[in-house]
Amino acid sequence: MVLADSLAYAANEGFSSTTPLVFHNAWITSLSYTLQLYFDFSGYCDMAIGASLIFNIRLPENFNSPYKALNIQDFWRRWHITLSRWLRDYLYIPLGGNRYGISRSYAALLVTFLLGGLWHGPSWTFVVWGLLHGAAAVLHRGWTLCHFRMPAFLGWMLTFLFVNTAWVFFRAADIAAATHILKGMAGMNGFPSLNDLAVLASGIVQIDTWKPFNEMLHFPARKLLLLAAGLALVWIAPNTREMCQKKPVSEPGVCSILLVGSAMGFGVFYMLFIASSTPSFIYFYF
Repeated sequence: MVLADSLAYAANEGFSSTTPLVFHNAWITSLSYTLQLYFDFSGYCDMAIGASLIFNIRLPENFNSPYKALNIQDFWRRWHITLSRWLRDYLYIPLGGNRYGISRSYAALLVTFLLGGLWHGPSWTFVVWGLLHGAAAVLHRGWTLCHFRMPAFLGWMLTFLFVNTAWVFFRAADIAAATHILKGMAGMNGFPSLNDLAVLASGIVQIDTWKPFNEMLHFPARKLLLLAAGLALVWIAPNTREMCQKKPVSEPGVCSILLVGSAMGFGVFYMLFIASSTPSFIYFYF
């Protein structure tokens, strides 16, 4: 809630903008939503898994650092794992899977991802999002069958950029709104000047621009700092499952109590005194 709701400021501002977004503002918008969605949904699932353990019910893992994926197939093995398994077992395999040749498997992939998009809602944006992922899965399958190889870093970078771009359709109200953001990301609305970049950089170090509480999130420089922190978490840091297996969190004692208690205390303080609105979970609507 702390991470996702903080990133929501930039995402909502950009997607609701009616004026053309220049290059850096468009990327701030798309990356903010990409991180907001991950922290929102991943945290939502962590709460459900933790609450279920109180009643000795063990729910399956649903996220495994998906933004560290090296290809689109790897991404769907890490993102919304339970939905991915359902789509595989109840759509892809009954549609033929890999049993009836390459063409049939490509068609099954496209139909599976198309229906996966429609599962989120009857909207053309979800249709496009599903077809984009289906096309990427087909391309990856063909690339693999041809025994082509790609450096791990390049595969990770291309996968993340593709996923980030596809999320624009997932978030946008309609195709026109998605195109509005994508034009800015492609630089069709212009790039920031050197003076704009200087003002952006100076906003980070100027003490007088540090507004109290949530107002500071409205400054572009602060948005960049928040994005940098969020990207570092999803790219470098261990996920919650991995953190819970590390010492001293995994071992009962004073250290684990202090760590968990401090984190919870900060979260509660932030939500009570800094967040300006009632928090809501994106995936609650689905």
